[in-house]
Amino acid sequence: MKVYIVIPAMNEETSIGRVISSLVEKNYNVIVVDDFSTDKTAGIARTCGATVLCNIKNLGAWRSTQAGIRYAHKLDADVVITMDADGQHNDTDLQTMIDAYAKGADVVIGSCTSRGSAGRHVAWRLFKLLNGLKVNDITSGFRLYNREAIHVLVSRQATMLEYQCVGILLMLRNLRLKIVEVPVKMHERTDGISRIFYSWGSVFYYLAYSGLLSVSKAFPVKKYAYLNKIKH
Repeated sequence: MKVYIVIPAMNEETSIGRVISSLVEKNYNVIVVDDFSTDKTAGIARTCGATVLCNIKNLGAWRSTQAGIRYAHKLDADVVITMDADGQHNDTDLQTMIDAYAKGADVVIGSCTSRGSAGRHVAWRLFKLLNGLKVNDITSGFRLYNREAIHVLVSRQATMLEYQCVGILLMLRNLRLKIVEVPVKMHERTDGISRIFYSWGSVFYYLAYSGLLSVSKAFPVKKYAYLNKIKH
């Protein structure tokens, strides 16, 4: 089974080295997508054993992640697991996610609902009420995708989305892919800032964007008709 770890990164020189080194020691194939960093992120990642793709301009966390998934797809990946570059995710949980995939899941989310502010949890509950998603940790970037999910995520339709959370989950849910959550522990970020919640303006934009997606994509479509559309 070909498993690739995809890590989007922007200005994460203080954490990216230990994240990659630990993964490489466990013989995982690591793809880092450097999102136009102004520090030594790309060089450190390359030195530590990762394959590094460098964006020529800042594309944001999701489009950088999608670039890594597309590259893994070209390498005929069976499974892609996305992780953050800041050290929040534990590589000890990777096997738990792979085990859930082996039991028949198309998408596995590493879920840690104890993290985040009270406001974030209120937003999660509101989005779930609007869109009917049966996912507790909708903003977790710690995810596993199988071949069918990868095929969906490399499509042009997925490129139009801004974040790897509500829109992606709705697209996969509406295609009747099996999404499961497994409990994981996550560390608090010790350096840098969130790629989504870095200012009040970004928070309000995220809430408005995700709310509109929740309403507009709340109703599933027929799986094979939609897959045919994606293929073209």
